Amino acid sequence: MTKQQLINNIRQKRSFLCVGLDTDIKKIPPHLLNAEDPVFAFNKAIVDATAPFCVAYKPNLAFYESLGVKGMMAFEQTVAYIRDHYPDQFIIADAKRGDIGNTSELYARSFFEHAKVDAVTVAPYMGEDSVKPFLAYNGWVILLALTSNMGSHDFQFSEDAQGVRLFEKVLLKSQEWASDERMMYVVGATQAKMLLEIRKIVPHHFLLVPGVGAQGGSLEEVCQYGMNDQCGLLINASRTIIYADNTKSFAEAAAAEAHQMQVEMERYFQF
Repeated sequence: MTKQQLINNIRQKRSFLCVGLDTDIKKIPPHLLNAEDPVFAFNKAIVDATAPFCVAYKPNLAFYESLGVKGMMAFEQTVAYIRDHYPDQFIIADAKRGDIGNTSELYARSFFEHAKVDAVTVAPYMGEDSVKPFLAYNGWVILLALTSNMGSHDFQFSEDAQGVRLFEKVLLKSQEWASDERMMYVVGATQAKMLLEIRKIVPHHFLLVPGVGAQGGSLEEVCQYGMNDQCGLLINASRTIIYADNTKSFAEAAAAEAHQMQVEMERYFQF
């Protein structure tokens, strides 16, 4: 999916919501445990219920890898289902990969050739040669820049001799590798006020923003400080949507939560 296609979808749906498919088999409604593939059955119902209100889905690989082969089959089935039934959705493999070049090449092949996702989250710590293999494909790289967890302050705010913080160096250096047509950045919603500084460095890039909802991030603040004239935001919500209910009405509850977020997002549209 191109940047313009993503922008068009956002404008059409009046939404920049990304639903995080962080599907924990220990948290899904008990009646689904009798299904042949409980994780896929849950995901399918969530996707069918929320697709009208979002523009992206983000399966977090940890939740699938923890189940071994069956989990990875559920991940692949989920991606294929979204691709076949909702081709306008932007699919992000939240894998946080990043390794030496030949290993990154195989990670990239796995997600872009085999799973056929639109984007992969990548850790930039090992530098250019660990990121470039992902850019060899016709997909997006979403670099971790400034995350929403408490430990982000351990390293990401470290300054070099010139006073440039590590997350700023990631933003500056990575622009040499790809343009805003191929690269996005993860910026946590709990760091909302930092978005003003981030936008000075990357005014035109899309930002994937987790942390709204269960982690306490403010949608209003993220929009105030991070939105650009083409929106430029994908706001991820996971637990608040997919675990809104634990009964047989879980999908309806998820749809209601997603719709509520979409309505709130529409209030902040500037284009």
